[in-house]
Amino acid sequence: MYFTDRGIEELQKRRGDEEVTLAWVADQLQAFVDVQPEFEVAVERLATWLARGDDDPDD
Repeated sequence: MYFTDRGIEELQKRRGDEEVTLAWVADQLQAFVDVQPEFEVAVERLATWLARGDDDPDD
């Protein structure tokens, strides 16, 4: 188990039944980076990965 699994499990427990928009997720990611700028690169990578979805990784 990775350390991040605990945070993901907490997210599922606390918010797993909620429906949210991708705009809301984007706003939350931006707010997080505003408070924790040292995570900007990681959040950027996650957002890019989520945005590309099933796209060919070689593109």
